[in-house]
Amino acid sequence: MNQIPRRTFLRGVGTMVALPLFEAMLPVRALASVAKPAPVRLAFLFVPNGVSMPKWTPATEGANYELTYLLQPLAKVRSEISIYTGLAQHNAFALQDGPGDHARSAAAWLTGVHPRKTSGADIHNGISADQLAAQHIGTETRFPSLELGAERGGMAGDCDSGYSCAYSSGIAWQSPTTPVAKETSPRAVFERLFGGDDPNESAEARAKRILYKQSILDMVFSDASALKSKLGMHDRQKLDEYLTAVREMEMRVAKYESARRAAKLAGVKEPADPRTFGEEIRLMGDMLVLAFQTDQTRVATFMFANEGSNRSYPEAGVPEGHHDMSHHGADAHKLDQKGKIDLFHTTQLAYILEKMASIKEAGGTLLDNTALIYGGGISDGDRHNHDDLPILLAGRAGGRIKQGRHVTYPAETPMNNLLLSVLDAAGVHAEKLGDSTGRLQQLF
Repeated sequence: MNQIPRRTFLRGVGTMVALPLFEAMLPVRALASVAKPAPVRLAFLFVPNGVSMPKWTPATEGANYELTYLLQPLAKVRSEISIYTGLAQHNAFALQDGPGDHARSAAAWLTGVHPRKTSGADIHNGISADQLAAQHIGTETRFPSLELGAERGGMAGDCDSGYSCAYSSGIAWQSPTTPVAKETSPRAVFERLFGGDDPNESAEARAKRILYKQSILDMVFSDASALKSKLGMHDRQKLDEYLTAVREMEMRVAKYESARRAAKLAGVKEPADPRTFGEEIRLMGDMLVLAFQTDQTRVATFMFANEGSNRSYPEAGVPEGHHDMSHHGADAHKLDQKGKIDLFHTTQLAYILEKMASIKEAGGTLLDNTALIYGGGISDGDRHNHDDLPILLAGRAGGRIKQGRHVTYPAETPMNNLLLSVLDAAGVHAEKLGDSTGRLQQLF
């Protein structure tokens, strides 16, 4: 078996396919003893409009809590998750700024800062936890961070009672005045990860593939064959499995695009076909996992939908708008419909976590080497409150985080204390973030 560089790519005309870690990339001494630990990845997955808290919060604390209605889809990864109750984002409250809870909840979720109320160009927030991490560990990967979303959203204009759309359409902030736009096109994300670094050459290669209906792997076939001859049996099997996964994802992206085109021709307005929404979330989740697996990035955010979103959920049996159902007013039908939407979201989360748990790497699995926060900046959508937030932490951050519990913290505990603790687990130390007051106890 020949030694090959860690940052090896499969290359073709305008195409560059990253690779997972192979045994042939490890020093001989590492193979003979203990392989170098896998890096810790950070992911932040956001859902809007609050959550049906009675259906979310476990009745008891500790390791023996019962999975609630909304947590049932996570049964297979139960030992890899923990529920945290009592956390708050105080700066998402009005604080004399009047209406606009949706915009503030998204803006403050990873910053802990009260956003300036404006729909103009003078937006002002704070740096978000993911971007703080990207500044410290992003230089070690091809992309400092990856921002994903499953619903389009503008970065200008008024989206919530005088608050800029930049606040409700994103959760990543590179600086107080610089939001990071998310990518909502599965094709664009796929091309970004595998399409090469030369925009012109990449466009040419992409046009050629579409014209001849070629796979991106056809463009790197020769390079893949040459690499395979240098690999041992285990690595060859791993390469075949990985390339199969890339090809399957490419086919799924094409199928998803075909379904959207068909819906558009049938006169369905945006979103082009609501029935594809679950597949879009899973596609984006799979590409997030691939980006982590190939070490193209170690930091990612993913908004399942924009804050204040009123999209419908036919897949979940909810033809009404999400925002409308979140303002339930204790109406039994709306509460039931809201619960179905929340269950749909946790089902997609379970899919992503199970995929991470299925990928073996040094130190266990990809999920073992990840810290993933899931939740939102509103608790009850009807009250628009930003305390007692629905927060779930998955993954062990390379063995640093204790999992499998429901932990209740004192009311009004800043969520930013959790963010600081998770940053610590990834080797990113910050004295303070937003309104943080310290680190969380019982986490490690």
